[in-house]
Amino acid sequence: QLQLVESGGGLVQPGGSLRLSCAVSRFSLSRATLDRYAIGWFRQAPGKERERISCIGSSGGRSNYADSLKGRFTISRDNAKNTVYLRMNSLKPEDTAVYYCAAQWAQDDCSGLRDYDYWGQGTQVTVSS
Repeated sequence: QLQLVESGGGLVQPGGSLRLSCAVSRFSLSRATLDRYAIGWFRQAPGKERERISCIGSSGGRSNYADSLKGRFTISRDNAKNTVYLRMNSLKPEDTAVYYCAAQWAQDDCSGLRDYDYWGQGTQVTVSS
């Protein structure tokens, strides 16, 4: 089964930056390339519903962002390293949450995608002075 592992979370001061990584492994023989997966980033703060942040489509598909986060967050992928990144700038206390990455096979247009088959365990991001 596909495995996703997030890293890069931690404590950061308001206005600071972090880069989260989502390392993908355990590909099946028939679906052995990261490029064919859409990858999404989500977050969930205590007492709140899970929120979709961003996604990047499969096979060179476009990236997509939640309107409230455009301009501060950037998603990118390095297929050779089987890793997807989320760069977060100008962080605010309200960005504090557990951040998750997720994968879905063959979704070039991920803008409307909410249900993913594979999920990571999450990484905590805390924005506080």
